[in-house]
Amino acid sequence: MKRLLSLFLFSLIFMGCKNDNSLVFEPSNFGNEPCANCASVSISIPKAIGNKKLDETINTALREEIIFILKYDDAVNASSIDMAIKSFQNEFAKLKEKFPEESTQWEASINGEVTFENERMLTIRLDYYLFTGGAHGYGSIRFLNFDKAKATELNNEELFKDILDFEGYAEAKFREQEGISSTASINSTGFMFEEDMFYLPENMGFTNEGLQLFYEQYEVASYADGPIILTFPFEEIQKFLTLQTF
Repeated sequence: MKRLLSLFLFSLIFMGCKNDNSLVFEPSNFGNEPCANCASVSISIPKAIGNKKLDETINTALREEIIFILKYDDAVNASSIDMAIKSFQNEFAKLKEKFPEESTQWEASINGEVTFENERMLTIRLDYYLFTGGAHGYGSIRFLNFDKAKATELNNEELFKDILDFEGYAEAKFREQEGISSTASINSTGFMFEEDMFYLPENMGFTNEGLQLFYEQYEVASYADGPIILTFPFEEIQKFLTLQTF
């Protein structure tokens, strides 16, 4: 009897470990102290601190996305966030040396937060702002979506059973939100969709309110219009989604 009980308890522990998709995060900060003659960089992101493959996947995706945002010179081979920061600062220093009277202070700010998590999915949103001279800086976001069970980052197509099916639904909601008739051109009110055809944005991810589609400035509208955001409640779109969200 004791042997059977021990085997049963061992099986429960094994199954619990095998299916343990729990995550623990700690703040991770990068950057430099403000100074008059250097580029200012401030980064604050969540870091997964376990030893599972999922933790490695999350941290790698965050690192690569931040390097992509910061790397000003494509010829520079930055393999870490610190190297990307150094590259950003070096480019400002070169500009400052070449045009000491004309160069303005460069700035980069990146903040990350978990916006959605359940047993199967995780979404992290990166909000960032860059200023490298000119009339104004540039701010945007990046969503990173993960399948916790498979320990993989999801691309947009993997979020849906049929992305074209969802695209048709999203277009109807977009037209409703923006006051565009179902029979009118999608660009009839001033939008700038290429070839006058609706398409989904590159940035989409989950929040506690549902799935958010984020069209960046210039993606389908002018800078003055700002970003275009649509949010779909989970109960309305679960039929389109690959993974259960509630």
